[in-house]
Amino acid sequence: MIKAAIVGCGKMADQHAVQIQRISDAKLVAVCDAEPLMARQIAERFNVPAWFTSVDEMLASAKPDVVHVTTPPQSHLTIGKKCLDAGASAYIEKPFTLNTADAEELIELANRKGVKLTAGHNGQFTHAMNQMRRLVADGFLGGRAVHIESLYCYELGDPAYAKALLGDSDHWARKLPGSLPHNIISHGVARIAEFMTGENIVVSAQAFSSPFLQEIGQSDIIDELRLIVRDENATTGVFTFSTQISPSLHQLRLYGKKHSLVVDDDHQVVIRLKNKEYKSYMRFFVPPVTFAGQYLRNMAKNFGRFLRNDFHLPNEAGLLTLIKAFYASVQHDAPLPIPYREILLTSRIMDAAFEQMNVQRQEQALRSLVAKEA
Repeated sequence: MIKAAIVGCGKMADQHAVQIQRISDAKLVAVCDAEPLMARQIAERFNVPAWFTSVDEMLASAKPDVVHVTTPPQSHLTIGKKCLDAGASAYIEKPFTLNTADAEELIELANRKGVKLTAGHNGQFTHAMNQMRRLVADGFLGGRAVHIESLYCYELGDPAYAKALLGDSDHWARKLPGSLPHNIISHGVARIAEFMTGENIVVSAQAFSSPFLQEIGQSDIIDELRLIVRDENATTGVFTFSTQISPSLHQLRLYGKKHSLVVDDDHQVVIRLKNKEYKSYMRFFVPPVTFAGQYLRNMAKNFGRFLRNDFHLPNEAGLLTLIKAFYASVQHDAPLPIPYREILLTSRIMDAAFEQMNVQRQEQALRSLVAKEA
């Protein structure tokens, strides 16, 4: 039986508590938050036997096997180290840490203490993503991915909501090294990192504030980001983060030497792009029928999961799968669901992107100052 605890009792903690209670050999034994009301309310709603306002007291008293860290990322390193030092493995929500140096420090400590870590990249474990991963493992691409495209959108909602969120200069998300994108993009970047085969990466970033944010006076916030990533094996990846694309899409495309794959995570659809030529006008008739058949088979799979009560929202399904896999790794020394290499590579890509993003912001500020003086 895994004894689990949660530190940070906000919105994300509810999602973790729901999924932990769906696992038969796990028990949520404690919750912790610096604000007593937050800790007490989640303990009451989920029948958790103990709540705390001190991480140290929780670790000493409840002695959890795994701690889910769902606090703002600025605290991940400190809380993660406390958990690992106490002999507890840690599931740390995204972004895993503020930078790669912090991630390396946590991983080194986990290895030294004989405990384990995972990052909250539940978007990699939805039904569609798991199906895609099985196809890749079976050789559908014809080898490694030659090119990867990851699209991850985020809805800011109406202007009133955006102003309430982004207009608060003290909001913790604004204080991240990468501002708004820093709190979101690791889901999409991790999907690229999973299929990059080399270690020496080159990242090119373009970041800017959308016309929408400029119109509501929030031009200091970056909400559009484009990345190009390349490794020494000539594997390339393109990542797009946008708050303006409509509909808000979450997709992954893997291009191989033999075939390619498209994952539509919003609708839990996996489409196989086969390298097959058709004569003359048949290319305009046969492929549409083939694609229609694939969509129907995807619908049938989704409906089957629905009938088996196994069709949660994508993020919920991914969260449950990731937690189960991490618990299995802790209990039975099974492989980690997300190798440390991928966690570090994701962090390195983000570090490089934010470094370039901040340089671009400084250059823009300088240009604006020069223009005003002129």
